[in-house]
Amino acid sequence: MEGVGVVRDAKKAVDLVRKAVKGRNAYRAVRAALTERGPLERGRYQIAVYFADSDVNMYQMRQWYKPLQELAKTWPVLVLARNAAGAQALIADGALPVAFVPEVRGIERLLRRQDIRVVLYVNQNTRNFQMFRYGRRWHVFINHGESDKMYMTTNQYKAYDYALVAGQAARDRLSRTLWDYDVERRTIEIGRPQADHYSGVVPYEPDDRTVVLYAPTWEGDRPAAFYGSVRSHGEALVSALLSDPRYRVIYRPHPRSGVVDPEFGEANRRIIRALRAANQADPSAHHVYDDRPELGWQLAAADVAIVDISAMVYDRLAAGRPLLVTRPVDERAQVDEGGYLGACEWLHARDAADVIAQVERVRSDAEATARLQHWVRHYFGDTAPGAPTQRFHAAIERLMGEWEAWHTRTDEDVAPDEGDDEGED
Repeated sequence: MEGVGVVRDAKKAVDLVRKAVKGRNAYRAVRAALTERGPLERGRYQIAVYFADSDVNMYQMRQWYKPLQELAKTWPVLVLARNAAGAQALIADGALPVAFVPEVRGIERLLRRQDIRVVLYVNQNTRNFQMFRYGRRWHVFINHGESDKMYMTTNQYKAYDYALVAGQAARDRLSRTLWDYDVERRTIEIGRPQADHYSGVVPYEPDDRTVVLYAPTWEGDRPAAFYGSVRSHGEALVSALLSDPRYRVIYRPHPRSGVVDPEFGEANRRIIRALRAANQADPSAHHVYDDRPELGWQLAAADVAIVDISAMVYDRLAAGRPLLVTRPVDERAQVDEGGYLGACEWLHARDAADVIAQVERVRSDAEATARLQHWVRHYFGDTAPGAPTQRFHAAIERLMGEWEAWHTRTDEDVAPDEGDDEGED
């Protein structure tokens, strides 16, 4: 046992060294890139997006790029990056201008040079609190998705002046969970603006085939999260769809599939091989094994989506189009049926081989369609093209107007705190 501990400690030490080297290299690369770019134009930016994470959580920022780029046509947007690896990834993406402010005094210098009136936050990083110290601007939580997970009702919501939420479902969750939180005043419904800006390019020429997206999650690392359907549903449903020339399959498995359960991973690989074989037998089928980072075109292109209990349920729901949710076969998996999952169209493992009948049912059944539209409106409001973007812009315009109103009530314009750097890294 002592030897195992030594090996474990050695691995931790190596990981720490690698992390430190990566951080130093990223810091130098970011400084060089920003020096080459030159200083930001003074007074140009009134909206900032605060991102304190490393590159590991870049998906939280990337899903907001296109809505923020659209917003920037009216109000220029600047990303405040606190972590070198995160800043490096942001600069490499080139979607939005970046200010690298690893230390608190860097934030203070920036606030003296830019008229930041609204600060947006995509996650609950603890370093968000270093930004909260600066008043005379709105601190607004915009999150990085919509779901019924506990994360969506954390008491941290109270730290923000406002939260931009997807719809009434979010307000209901917050009302049920948070004590003494004025949901009506402090939340603004905007839907999901990302749905107006689906990313990626469809990798085939659309035809008369019915497109079915199957996007399972991984096997999970504890019984409560045993939501993955690749072994229980996946092979049977994909086999049925591949055998019928009326259908095209887009298979988008979770990248962690098989990391805990080797048999789960092998089932995933068998599905991938089956897709390849079907395309070889019929090149016009254009079945897709999708392992690319872009998420969007799949949701828009699919006539029906089959997803596990995960964020994909709500990503698809925002598209307002038919979906089936796989019912976990392990009774220990926790299923919160207080919201959409209490009324969704379940696909049980026993019905996986008969998936075509289930697909056609959710496409044509009037009652299933009515249920879906009810829950779409409950979670996201109006999902007509452009409607979420309009509500997002209207929310920002409202915040800007409220900033002006408060600003005119103030006797004197107080500069950002230039005192000690308590809390600085």
